[in-house]
Formats: sequence, C-alpha cells, structure tokens
Amino acid sequence: MAPPTHARTGGGDLAIEVTDLVKTYPAARKKPPVRALDGLTFDVPAGVVLGLLGPNGAGKSTAVKILTTLSRADSGTARVAGLDVVKDQQAVRLAIGYVPQQSSSDPMATGTENLVLSGRIYGLSRSDSVRRAAELLERFGLAEAADRQVRTYSGGMQRKLDVALGLVHRPRVLFLDEPTTGLDPEARADLWTEVERLSAAEGLTVLLTTHYLEEADRLAAQLAIVDHGKVVASGSPEELKAELHGDSVQVELADAASTTRVHSLISGLRGIGEVVVDGNVVRARVDHGATAVPAVLGVLEEQEIPVAAVTVARPTLDDVYLRYTGRTFRAAEQASDAEKERAA
Repeated sequence: MAPPTHARTGGGDLAIEVTDLVKTYPAARKKPPVRALDGLTFDVPAGVVLGLLGPNGAGKSTAVKILTTLSRADSGTARVAGLDVVKDQQAVRLAIGYVPQQSSSDPMATGTENLVLSGRIYGLSRSDSVRRAAELLERFGLAEAADRQVRTYSGGMQRKLDVALGLVHRPRVLFLDEPTTGLDPEARADLWTEVERLSAAEGLTVLLTTHYLEEADRLAAQLAIVDHGKVVASGSPEELKAELHGDSVQVELADAASTTRVHSLISGLRGIGEVVVDGNVVRARVDHGATAVPAVLGVLEEQEIPVAAVTVARPTLDDVYLRYTGRTFRAAEQASDAEKERAA
C-alpha cells in the first residue's frame, strides 16, 4: 500500500486551513473513548469544491462541526476564511453557510418565511430579506412552492431549501454535510446539478462531506479521503485514479464458499496484485485486463470453480480507497454500521 498523500495543495489563497486536528469523545456505557479525529490535516483553496470522502464514522461530520464552531478540537488548529475557528467564532459564523445532515427549516412555515427569517437573523433588513428569499427560491426552482408549508415539500425540495438557507447572507464558504443522504436517485442528481451551478456561477468555496463515491467523483474538484480520522490521500479525482495503473478485474462467484481458494489462485498469477475478497466478489488490480481475464477464467475452470460474472474496468474511487486503506468502501461502511450497532 502506498504511503498517504499529505493533504496540502499549496499556492493561492486558502479558504480553509486544517492542521493536526484531534478530537476524542469520552467513554460511554463501558465503551472505550472514541478518537474521531486523529491528526486531520488538509486545506481548501478559495473557489474550489473540496470533497471529504469517507465511510460513516470516518470523522467527516466531526471535522465540519469544528470548522463551523459547533464543537472544539482537543488540539490542532483550523482557519476558515482567514479566521481562527476558536478565537474568531462570531466572525466565522458570519462568513460561512452551513447545511447540516438533518433539515434545518421550520416545516410549519413556508419557504419564503424560512428564508426571510434566516435573512433577518443574519442582519438583513426586511426588504433585503424578502428580495433575497425570492431570488433564492427562483434559483432553486422553488418559486411556485414559495407560499407552501415546508412540510408539504418533497425530500429533494426540502434539501434545496436547506442549501438556500445556507446562502441567504452570501457566505464566503459553504459547508454541505452529507447533503443528499436519504434522497432518491432523481432528487440526488437534481441537487448535484444545483451545487455545480452554484460553484460555477459564484466561485464559492464549498466543503462537501459525502460517503457516495459517485457524488465525490462528480462534484469535487479536489478530494481528501478520510479514514479513521486522518486524510490518507488527496488530489483531484482524476489524479487519484491515474495513480492506479492498469485495470480492475472483478470476479463474481456463484458460490461464496470458494472465495478463499479463489483469492489464493488469483494472487499466484503473473501481473495481478492487490487481491481483495468482498462477500462473493474477488477484486484485483491487473496490468492488462484483456490478458488477465483469460488467465483468471482458465485457472478457475481448471479448479471447477463456477463463476457468475467477470468485469473489467478502469480505476475508480473505490479502487483508490482500497489502495490506501486496504479494504473496499463497502466493507468500510459495513464495519462502521456494525460498530454503531455494538455501541447502541
């Protein structure tokens, strides 16, 4: 496994600077303390969409809470829009927009009422708040629903309103914490389009946390892959994938009981490396997919191991995650879910 990439981009104005953040949550119910952040370090150039990519429990939301002044780190430093998140808390709050995982709107109020109230809280006059609310409702395609109670909105409409609420005061940095969790694929794609427009039109700095590989690949100009509270790799999605030469071969077995044998057989073939078992699927990095597949199928046929399907693909972010953590993204998510169940 290659050594981790230090998440410093260098050059240009930095909208976010994070250095060696550590955050430990105390023990509870006879459970040991949880180290949520373990020396987290990264920065975000102004005007860039940076994705913090990692499974649930990787420390992404903890980092966002610290950067938005909702929590404090045990050690380390962080600056947002040039402001220290501990020493300049009030100034930081005025400089940022924050869209949490759970909707922040009042379901009994209308879309317009929610936005006007938010504007007033941020110090806008009533007339400016009303004008800004109308502008944002139009931008996000919510104008026709402006006078409806938010409880009547679809999930996708509510999330658009949440993003609009984060933009009322024209922040310099916008934090989107798992913005599409729970949305259906159509609503998720719709919100992706809105975020892309927002970044392109206004040059806003956006920090996006996500555990969706496709979302990170599409929206983020830069990525910081987070695992166990640390950044293990960083760069643009294309740069990270380009580091993985060759192809990815995925073998789906008809019988999951054969995976251990298949792992050993495939690992012994020339030109094949990084073999990983994930359920009834065996994945491997290969130099050349066109020549590796016949060799793989040949050795499995010799051993009379039935194969359901074989696919060859160019490197993906899942392959990048596998390279730097030693496990697939799905396996990491399952481990996180299991840990949550044990802690409940």
